[in-house]
Amino acid sequence: MGDVLDLETAEVIEGMDDAASGAAEDVSSVLKDANKRRKGRGFEERSGKAARASAKAADIYDRLDESSGTGSGHEPGPQRSIEGWILFVTGIHEEAHEDDLHDLFAEFGEIKNLHLNLDRRTGFLKGYTLVEFETYKEALAAKDQLDGADLLGQTISVDWAFVKGPKKNSRR
Repeated sequence: MGDVLDLETAEVIEGMDDAASGAAEDVSSVLKDANKRRKGRGFEERSGKAARASAKAADIYDRLDESSGTGSGHEPGPQRSIEGWILFVTGIHEEAHEDDLHDLFAEFGEIKNLHLNLDRRTGFLKGYTLVEFETYKEALAAKDQLDGADLLGQTISVDWAFVKGPKKNSRR
């Protein structure tokens, strides 16, 4: 028993010498305080500044560059995702394949990602897809040229997946 010693308990045992030499606390109360069960996060008390600093450090997130894209970042228009420019394509024939869409959009630049959503029950396409390009120019060219184009006998519609709306007034 004497061989195993916890560091937190070691401080208490050093304090027990004072208790044995005439301090007001007895040994059992010192041991009970040392072995108090604590549940949950943040059980140690923090000062006001330390608590605010840790809360502020926890609020660090990945952020997009406001100046990337079509203007100052405050104008309405397309919004860049974390990895690239994503187009939302609707009106796709249910029997289209990934190769059909890849061939159609690859003319405008390198496609980083092409995501087809399938209906689980039927196994056919749901009628829309997401196409991601690296640069804004490639995505804009694909959007302008292919919006209203024909794919397997159906007219497709191409638009931006993420669009920043008009700036809102904070005054009420």
